[in-house]
Amino acid sequence: MTGYVMFRKGRLGRRGGGVILYIKESIQAYEIKLEKEAECEEAVWCNIVTGKSTLTVGLVYRSPNISMEENEKIHNAIKEVSKRDCVIMGDFNHGHIQWTSLQSTGREDQEFLNLVQDSFLSQHVLEATRGENVLDIVLSSQKEFVDNVKICEPLGCSDHNQIHFIIKVKGERNIKIKYRKHLHKGRYKDMREYLAKIDWNNTLKNKTATECWNILKSEIDCVVDKFVPLKKQGKRSKKKHVSKEAIRNYQVQANDVEDI
Repeated sequence: MTGYVMFRKGRLGRRGGGVILYIKESIQAYEIKLEKEAECEEAVWCNIVTGKSTLTVGLVYRSPNISMEENEKIHNAIKEVSKRDCVIMGDFNHGHIQWTSLQSTGREDQEFLNLVQDSFLSQHVLEATRGENVLDIVLSSQKEFVDNVKICEPLGCSDHNQIHFIIKVKGERNIKIKYRKHLHKGRYKDMREYLAKIDWNNTLKNKTATECWNILKSEIDCVVDKFVPLKKQGKRSKKKHVSKEAIRNYQVQANDVEDI
């Protein structure tokens, strides 16, 4: 999308699925990685620079057939991120929670409700987003961060309603910080393991050379975004190189002036 920066997280070893977060180019944002025990399969986390502070924004998909291990990672991620200013959104598939009365049926739904309350998060979506259930939610560490929540018609062929809302934070304009890939900090072992899990024979089967290249490039871009962190791009000095001999001559001349 023109004018936006894309942050995404794909499903390991499988095509399709995953989550994508678009942030305007005019907003200073960079992707962050959580602790290993909080690395969710389908979740992406970004820091948005707002003046002298940052707001962590997360997008999560929790499958209805999620494993206990992955479910625990989502809980760990929420615990970690909730310790800072944050907005967390996504499809969590907890359809048996009554958010207006803060009541629930079912063990997993009750555990998630307890997690939200124990983390002092506010949940802003109170209307059904799919059928009669509230599956898609918006959480925030401070209630005033989220405003003007609206449930709108589904987009395209989706059976989930859209959620429109405003994130309200104080910021400073005209401050542009550039980031670049921190290649020395890349997790290259994890990259190799990620790429090894892809069934390349089936993925590239009956594809043209161009299609194979596009698929390969897409996977490489994905793995670089996932395992190579960003760092601030410092300003290069415009000063010309000064030799040690020139510095010594300057010091000698300065001493002569003091003696006079």
